[in-house]
Amino acid sequence: MLHTHVIAPHLTRHKAVGKPRRAVGDPVATLKEYTRFIPIPNPAPNQLAASLDIFDPAAAKAAREAGKLVFHCVGDIGGIYGTATEESIATAMEEQIKAAAPEDVPRFHYVLGDVIYFNGQQTLYKQEFYEPYQYYPALIFAIPGNHDGDTQVRRGDAPDGEPSLYGFFNNFCAAQPEHVTPYRMSMTQPYCYWTLQAPFVTMVGLYSNVEGSLDARGRNDQQAYLEAQMAAAPRDAKLVVTVHHPPYSLDSAHGGTPDILLALDRAIQSTGRLPDAVLSGHVHNYQRFTRTLKGKQIPYIVSGAGGYANTARSLHKLQKELTDVQLPYQTTHADVQLESFQEEEPGFLRITVDEKDLTFDYFTVSFEDDTVALFDSVTV
Repeated sequence: MLHTHVIAPHLTRHKAVGKPRRAVGDPVATLKEYTRFIPIPNPAPNQLAASLDIFDPAAAKAAREAGKLVFHCVGDIGGIYGTATEESIATAMEEQIKAAAPEDVPRFHYVLGDVIYFNGQQTLYKQEFYEPYQYYPALIFAIPGNHDGDTQVRRGDAPDGEPSLYGFFNNFCAAQPEHVTPYRMSMTQPYCYWTLQAPFVTMVGLYSNVEGSLDARGRNDQQAYLEAQMAAAPRDAKLVVTVHHPPYSLDSAHGGTPDILLALDRAIQSTGRLPDAVLSGHVHNYQRFTRTLKGKQIPYIVSGAGGYANTARSLHKLQKELTDVQLPYQTTHADVQLESFQEEEPGFLRITVDEKDLTFDYFTVSFEDDTVALFDSVTV
């Protein structure tokens, strides 16, 4: 007798057989049916903000005396394919510090997540972070990315022997600074999501977990933090929100993260405060969008070509239909335009902020010969 295996209808999921492609020009991915969320193992402290005056009083004083603050920023710096690209970018930023006039010296580097690949393990920090940045002569701040908090590369893999964010907390949120290596100490940021208060700018940093959400279902801890920090941010300083998963992206691999876009829009609506810019990584290229909201033009910038991709081919590309896109490009969102993108070379941001302006300069670092070139610039 022939036996057949019948699959019960309630055990099938017809939508779980492939990822649907976004419409051409749509900068936001569809909501996932299943989103993995790993709870943060450490409870949040009462104080989630810290001042540059505490971390580096001399840098804060110099910025005030110069009338402006300059700093570096890029995401996705870890490198399992070797650290050559990361080292080239670190060297380029180091040379900018050395060559700058006193008033233009970058005072720190702010990493937009994915410090370590793949799983953010403590044992990888020496090779993937401390050695590539051993000559960078300023402080390095960070928010975590999905690979810093994940404990499994693929479903079915044996989980790491460390809790989520273990390496990140040890190296960026230490209770006391320690000499992890002879040339750099651990940082004492208050938490994995936190606010940096600096001259002329307030940077509200978020942790978008492993698949792009602030809180587990039924919770709003980080959402409440975001709204409280935006509401309390000084009105006479620029307000920048940083989050690893980008709200907008026209790349073919990821796309923008809908939960993050919704979280930011909810905070804007509840506080009545518009950020002056939103900075993200996760996508391994550079994209600059302009979102027009309540008459204000806000840059939403993706800067995720900080070292992971070691060839032009391994950088994330825009949707294939946008190969010859004319800029500025109107996306399917009426309020969002793509202004600039770079998908062939790695690079980093140099950000300058004063009482009036906020300027983003994006520099590429050639894969071929490490040539550094200004690629894009915008002032808001």
